[in-house]
Amino acid sequence: MTYQLLVFDWDGTLMDSAARIVASLTAAFGDVGAEVPAQERCRDIIGLGLGEAMQRLWPESDGEQRAQLIARYRYHYLDANTTPAPLFPGAADVIAALHEAGYLLAVATGKSRRGLDSALEQSGLWRWFHATRCADETFSKPHPQMLFELLDELGVAAPDCVMIGDTEYDLQMAHNADVDAVAVCCGVHAPERLLALQPRACLPAVDSLPVWLGQQASLQSIPSETGPPDSRRQP
Repeated sequence: MTYQLLVFDWDGTLMDSAARIVASLTAAFGDVGAEVPAQERCRDIIGLGLGEAMQRLWPESDGEQRAQLIARYRYHYLDANTTPAPLFPGAADVIAALHEAGYLLAVATGKSRRGLDSALEQSGLWRWFHATRCADETFSKPHPQMLFELLDELGVAAPDCVMIGDTEYDLQMAHNADVDAVAVCCGVHAPERLLALQPRACLPAVDSLPVWLGQQASLQSIPSETGPPDSRRQP
C-alpha cells in the first residue's frame, strides 16, 4: 500500500511527554484539593482531550470543578513544570525525511491548540506539517472527526491515509474513520492492547516507520497471479 497522507499522534508517538503529563496532573489535582489518581491511571488517559481525560480521572466532579482542574493542569504543563518532554530519538529526522519524500503530514492530538503550537515551535517540527487538529477544536479521540477534517482539508481519500499512534484511542479513531493504523510501542499503552485492535503493524517507535512504508510500497509493486490483495489488512 502506498499512502499519501501520514497522520501522527503527538504525545507518546513523537514526543516522550508522559512523565511531564503525569507530573502536571498530579500537581493539578493537588491544587484543587482532589484525590490524586495513581500514576498508571494518569498514563492511561494520555491521548484523550482534556475534558474527557479529567472526567475519567475524576468522574464525580462537576463541570466547574473539571474546568478548574484543566486550568491548573495547563498552568503546570505549559508554564510551571520542568520535567523534560523531548522528542523520541530519531523522530525529527523521520518527519523531515518523510516530508522530503513527498508525503503529506498531519497531526491529530488530544493536546490543546496552545499546547500543540508550543510543542511544534519548541521542537522545530512546525515547518514539516501540512495540517493539524487538536481536541479543543473538534471531537476528542476515538471519535473520527479529526481525521475526517484532515482528509477533507488535504483532499485525500481514506484508503490513502494511515494514522500512527501509541494508544488504543488512536487506533480506534482510525478504525472509526475507515483509515489504516500503525501502532508504535514507545508510548503509554502496552503492545498487547494495541495488537488487540489489529493495526497494520506494531512498530517499536516512529523511527521504524520509513522502512515499513517502503516495504508496503514494494509489496504493492509485486504482481499477483490470483488478483489484487486486500491492501487494508496485509501483515
